[in-house]
Amino acid sequence: METKINRLQLNHLWNSEYTIFVNQVVGIFIKYDPEKLHLQKAFGKLLNVLPNLEKVKAQELSNEHSNLLQELDNDRANLIKAIFMNAKILGRVRRLSIAPHVVVLKRFLKIHGRDIATANFNSAAKRTSDLLTDYESKVEVKTAVEALSLKMLFDELNIVNTQFNNLFLQRTEEESAAEKIDSRAVRTETNKILYAFFNALEFCSAEYNETDYTTPANELNELIDFYKTQLKGRATRNKAGEDVSKEPAIA
Repeated sequence: METKINRLQLNHLWNSEYTIFVNQVVGIFIKYDPEKLHLQKAFGKLLNVLPNLEKVKAQELSNEHSNLLQELDNDRANLIKAIFMNAKILGRVRRLSIAPHVVVLKRFLKIHGRDIATANFNSAAKRTSDLLTDYESKVEVKTAVEALSLKMLFDELNIVNTQFNNLFLQRTEEESAAEKIDSRAVRTETNKILYAFFNALEFCSAEYNETDYTTPANELNELIDFYKTQLKGRATRNKAGEDVSKEPAIA
């Protein structure tokens, strides 16, 4: 019985989603034995693109790390600005009980410089780490910070800076191990192979009546329809002004 495979606008898939989708297609037809379906040649070409798609996925993950690093860097800068701003404001308060603590804090912050907030990734990370190490080692500074109710800001700064340093190291290690690849070229070539596979499936379903093509075709169409529905929903949310770039990948 001749089958018809629905077509998906593959260019609407993010790189991570694209890799997942192709692997899911492969997963369907491995179960049904491509050789019995007379699709071994077309299916073999599809298998051959999987290693490059994994490289695309790894490169995409590196890009996601970069976006998160930027967010953490912004959080770090805002916390540093908040600490300096509070020290400045508290310096205007004429209360003898806090005045000595303000002096200690402002002297401490002057040593490290408020321009940490505008420094580049590496410099900001090192200088913030130095500031936090110095803070932890000086009892009078910690006492001043607690007396001025600013401990929460320092604690949060420590958390954000640690997260940044760990993720920066992870990204560096992954980038050094990963091979750079032209994602667009890989996807363009994979599109051709994927569509050729769909065409071959439709052709063989009409050519070999004794073989069950309906079952795997239905499973494939269900997968494609699922992605279509998810992409349509994303497009609707995007048109409504929602930031869809941070949504979880379709899987």
